[in-house]
Amino acid sequence: MSSQPAEVALWIQCIIAALLVASGALVLSGAVGIASLKQFFQRMHPPALASTFGTWCACAAAILWFSVRASEPLVHTWVIPILLCISVPITTLLLARAALFRLREVGAEVPDPLGSNPRVPPNRGRGPRRQGPGQGGAERNADAPEV
Repeated sequence: MSSQPAEVALWIQCIIAALLVASGALVLSGAVGIASLKQFFQRMHPPALASTFGTWCACAAAILWFSVRASEPLVHTWVIPILLCISVPITTLLLARAALFRLREVGAEVPDPLGSNPRVPPNRGRGPRRQGPGQGGAERNADAPEV
């Protein structure tokens, strides 16, 4: 017993084609962003957004196509962009933190870490970063707030 898939109407095919073209345009714009932007921190955000939106468009087209062909809603494809939306910001944050750490290690001028005392100069490769309890607490700045 074989069931014949439903024929897809022309207007649905046009919507699917538009979604796939939009997906390709978004991914292409992300690739252009990677190639044209100069600094690492500039290259991180726009391509990540463009790729994510491109994936959403492609998955929407796939869901529409297979749902019409099967004559029932098939939404399990949404797992891909949902996981992508969870993992891309986390990956971007970790890459940015790693890049800031490397820049701080070589002594480049970068923003202070959140929650740090701005009076403390950045580590320029001269000894330990932070002093633990009982390790030179007397040299502490008297104006610094207690934590």
